[in-house]
Amino acid sequence: MSETYTARHLQVLEGLEAVRKRPGMYIGSTDGRGLMHCLWEIIDNAVDETLAGAGKHIDVVLHADGSVEVRDNGRGIPVDVEPRTGLSGVEVVFTKLHAGGKFGGGSYTASGGLHGVGASVVNALSARLDVEVDRGGKTHAMSFRRGEPGNFADRGGPSPDSTFSPFVDTSELRVVGKVARAKTGSRVRFWPDRQIFLKEAFVDLSALHDRARQTSFLVPGLAIVVRDERGAEPVEERFLHDGGISEFVEFLAPDAPLTDVWRLQGSGTFVETVPVLDDRGHMTATEVERECGVDIAVRWGTGYDTSVQSFVNIITTPKGGTHVAGFEQTLLKVFRRQLEINARRLKVGTDKVDKDDLMAGLTAVVTVRLAEPQFEGQTKEVLGTAAVRAIVGRVVETELTAILTSTKRTEKAQAALLLEKVVAEMKSRISARLHKETQRRKTALETSTLPGKLKDCRSTDLERTELFIVEGDSALGTATAARSSEWQALLPIRGKILNVQKASVTDMLKNAECAAIIQVIGAGSGRSFDLDAVRYGKVIIMTDADVDGAHIRTLLLTLFFRYMRPLVAAGRVYAAMPPLHRIEVVNPGSAKNELIYTYTEAQMRQTLSRLEKRGKKVKQPMQRYKGLGEMDAHQLAETTMDPRHRTLRKVTLGDAARAETVFELLMGNDVSPRRDFIVDSAARLDRERIDA
Repeated sequence: MSETYTARHLQVLEGLEAVRKRPGMYIGSTDGRGLMHCLWEIIDNAVDETLAGAGKHIDVVLHADGSVEVRDNGRGIPVDVEPRTGLSGVEVVFTKLHAGGKFGGGSYTASGGLHGVGASVVNALSARLDVEVDRGGKTHAMSFRRGEPGNFADRGGPSPDSTFSPFVDTSELRVVGKVARAKTGSRVRFWPDRQIFLKEAFVDLSALHDRARQTSFLVPGLAIVVRDERGAEPVEERFLHDGGISEFVEFLAPDAPLTDVWRLQGSGTFVETVPVLDDRGHMTATEVERECGVDIAVRWGTGYDTSVQSFVNIITTPKGGTHVAGFEQTLLKVFRRQLEINARRLKVGTDKVDKDDLMAGLTAVVTVRLAEPQFEGQTKEVLGTAAVRAIVGRVVETELTAILTSTKRTEKAQAALLLEKVVAEMKSRISARLHKETQRRKTALETSTLPGKLKDCRSTDLERTELFIVEGDSALGTATAARSSEWQALLPIRGKILNVQKASVTDMLKNAECAAIIQVIGAGSGRSFDLDAVRYGKVIIMTDADVDGAHIRTLLLTLFFRYMRPLVAAGRVYAAMPPLHRIEVVNPGSAKNELIYTYTEAQMRQTLSRLEKRGKKVKQPMQRYKGLGEMDAHQLAETTMDPRHRTLRKVTLGDAARAETVFELLMGNDVSPRRDFIVDSAARLDRERIDA
């Protein structure tokens, strides 16, 4: 084979052929994510105009024919002739890889576009692309088919299927209208090429809204309007946020605030050697001084979830990079120093705080702006400029230390609360590690440290075992007789557990009922929760079918959502559905009466109506269950615990999130939303649902 492999077997892909041959190299994939990447290459070019001080408005239109249009009121793509190629600026931008105004020529000080391939890549992967530029009092236009310039013979509107005539000798940038000399801007409309993109690839409106909202936070004063014309009725949404990343952090934060949003701002300079185009058109290695602006917004909440989003020149870096590394390393350094200073007051001891402890409950937006940042690949997911790490570190150390040591009353109080929270997280992590062995399943030869009220099962088969969390001791007696002791365990709880929505981690761990649940499940809590260590295959909440039972179930779901969320996400938390009614159908003669259980009022009425039509008599009074203790063991097993007959409702993250939202509304620290809810809902109250 090696003898037949010669230079004539090598292929040299010219121009945009390389993009069409290997699109994944430029846009990541050819599914919906790749299509969204193309759209954001065009939008980011418009945003870069805003960053350069030109234009404050961008329109994004999703047309009914599958095309996408982006309009901006920036300076407009250059329309004059580029001297080395002899082509118009528009044609250079859309047909030449690595061509643009973002290579240090002075047009842009900080931009999202860096490699000069965004617009040309989109053009190469489009069945058709039209561009119009308002500049110099005229509207200039040009069209492309799969990257090749030419003219479409449209009839009844633009379409990629129209007859196309490529330019032969010279290209033509058409003048199609006149505008006011002060009016400038660009309009780009492209039809994704279905030879490249998968059939199911489409622009996700929700993802587009998220990214547009994100960009409007990062560029205060920029208005982005997204209009979707693909449905029966056009849908339009406008995004404009003047509060910047402080407002962004408030939007992202999933929990109640422990601190205000703190802004850490500063800048630094560094020198790097880069190739610069000289007057003769040659690349010369030159030392250039760069300035890096740092703007970070941080806010700690009462929860333990962490949300850190990072950006370079408004381009999101989902995999971080040197700016995030500098932020996190310095954060740890600052907190360790403050805990050493306050060790006696906070009772820190000899233990060391780690990154996870101080990241608990943190919501942060980390942004840096610099000219020509180094990224890994065209998708720009990781920042690689090494000098940024030290600059970010210096800014964070200076600004955050000033806040944590401030003598202002508000900042001093918040700093004290934050340090206490970090210490509590540290102690919780260390406690979880120390007790990890005692939390696992004990064999018959070992001493058990599990709560005495737990009625455990004998099996250790994770696929079969079930833990029933039972409301009250009265129901426990019936459930004990109704269960299969081989694989069903019972844990009774006394009434309503602690409302963990507004309780601290320390208070939650001190609560006997919450601590017992965490100990029995055996996988820890919060950040230390280990799904693989859970002792039971299913955790089933079994409460009475009344208002109090629903209240207890919501409290338990809030506990699971806040401190054992992976268990809910894995689909291993269930709610038992005990019946509300027992209907006894009287059979004639010596035939045994038939028992029918119903689970809702509507189901009960439908069942009675059906029996009445069949001429069946129902024994009165019909039994209505209010508590699990009202059933005998046989009835409880048949209706609620026996897998052959019972109905379980799997709890999803959405269910648990709604439970947490309800508790935040009804029992959280913020009073005004609760008052508004009570006033608005009083007229709709169904008094028959109140057990009084």
